[in-house]
Amino acid sequence: MDPKRTLAVNGRPYQKISITGRGGSSKVYKAMSAKHEIFAIKRVSFSRADVQAIEGYVNEIILLRKFEGNPYIIQLFDAEINKERGLLHMVMEFGETDLASVLKRCGSRPLGMNVIRLYWEQMLRAVQTIHEERVVHADLKPANYLLVKGSLKLIDFGIAKAIGNDTTNIHRENQIGTVNYMSPEAIKETNTDGGKRMMKLGRASDIWSLGIILYQMCYGRTPFAQLPLFKKLASIPDPSFIISYPPYMAGCLQVGTENDPNADAEPKFPDGTKKIQAPPELLRVMRICLQRDPIKRMDIPDLLVDPLLCPISLDQALPSAMSQMLSLLKRTPHVLDQWDVSEAQNERVLSSLVHALHQQEQNR
Repeated sequence: MDPKRTLAVNGRPYQKISITGRGGSSKVYKAMSAKHEIFAIKRVSFSRADVQAIEGYVNEIILLRKFEGNPYIIQLFDAEINKERGLLHMVMEFGETDLASVLKRCGSRPLGMNVIRLYWEQMLRAVQTIHEERVVHADLKPANYLLVKGSLKLIDFGIAKAIGNDTTNIHRENQIGTVNYMSPEAIKETNTDGGKRMMKLGRASDIWSLGIILYQMCYGRTPFAQLPLFKKLASIPDPSFIISYPPYMAGCLQVGTENDPNADAEPKFPDGTKKIQAPPELLRVMRICLQRDPIKRMDIPDLLVDPLLCPISLDQALPSAMSQMLSLLKRTPHVLDQWDVSEAQNERVLSSLVHALHQQEQNR
């Protein structure tokens, strides 16, 4: 190994290949071990970090060790805090890219529903893991989901915090997180004893952030992206600011065309590619995740069994629905008598009814 490009963590040497990220006090290297394995190594200089930042890095190590072996959380293989040199090193899984980069490359084109469903489930599984351990991430955003061998993994637990055993929320003295993905309650401040300004965040705060990411996967932008910072901070918690849910995915809808009778019946991109309509189940999930009242948002277990992830085809729905309706009618024979039709005709009528109900549900 080249000594000039070598760094050691707990005595184990690694060859630095490139810098993949940097912050005010940290750098992330793509590095190779003596066994030619590729890792990501985060190097933090304490001399450039404040006390709160250092506490965040230590907290991240603790939480990553807690989630060791989980397929939806980035894996920490080694860590070292060298107080004499004022350095911290973390050896982690290496990811090819993050979701933010994927979305940026897509631009105004939709990911496609199969990809959205895949990524959405992986994001939910990751957050379910930490919520079950009473941890709120508090900074969910596309850049904090890393693609490792094609699967999304949650990273960056620097500001995550555990919920106390006797509460359902965490409390913070500062506004943290990335504004575009912050929940209304993360922006609002509440008075507490002692004169401090505190924020109360629960698991539902992460659900809002997930809803914003889902919105971005659908439309190519966040719902408040076009607003200047101060207007954004005011609008996110303001129920009078209506979040728009255009009918077409990933920037397909141009302002003013949704009510234009002369608009193209089949909207297309400039190159003639047909635009994709947002499925009703996707619109419904986004709306329910982006409820400003935290109590009204869905929780992770419900989101994981929602039709968005578990769509039921008509072929699947029809036999079950017909069976249930026939069973109900047989328990109410006076209804069948009023119809005065044969059982075969009953089944044809019910089939038409179920088809109509299924179509109505799909169009909601």
